[in-house]
Amino acid sequence: MFTGIIEELGEVLNWQPSADAARLRVRAPIAVSDAKHGDSISVSGVCLTVVDQGDDWFTADVMAETIAMSTLRAVSAGSPVNLERAAQVGDRLGGHIVQGHIDGTSTLLGITEGIAWRVLRFSLAPQLAGLVAGKGSIAVDGVSLTVSAVGDDWFEVSLIPETLAVTTLGRKSVGDAVNVETDILARHVARLISTGSMASPALPVPRSYERSES
Repeated sequence: MFTGIIEELGEVLNWQPSADAARLRVRAPIAVSDAKHGDSISVSGVCLTVVDQGDDWFTADVMAETIAMSTLRAVSAGSPVNLERAAQVGDRLGGHIVQGHIDGTSTLLGITEGIAWRVLRFSLAPQLAGLVAGKGSIAVDGVSLTVSAVGDDWFEVSLIPETLAVTTLGRKSVGDAVNVETDILARHVARLISTGSMASPALPVPRSYERSES
């Protein structure tokens, strides 16, 4: 589980594809400072498991489904990535609950420059449109953001200078793809609606609340 507050900008050192998977090596001094085999690290929003590590790098295996669903399929040596270690119980939740289980990718459609901020507009796939709401939370390349505006097939986020400086979002250009994870609460509500499970089932009355008859 993550919070979407990026800890460092990492760098892809090696991407080694195989028939149905790939092995990724990332330079990540902060992320590996207390990491161990089997730990989870969010790489641009994708939850990956440490299988090997050194003083300033770690290696993870990327399965075919993840490659197909995410922008990791396009990385190569030198690509920057956003990194976050798994949240510790007791930490402040600075962003929102991010699982690292992305819903797919979006494309950067436009950039609007402000005096001290930048507004990014991204495409929104039809199957995700109902899961994204104005002022709601969304993770873009693993960064916890608030949706500032939303349409039928697009959404916007407003980025402060700190976010632009310390994440890969400040380097994005129109046409670039990003990983997107919608809010987990929206996912579950949508599932309940789709299965007709929103109506509360009839619950038995606890015996302690039954009226005693004289």
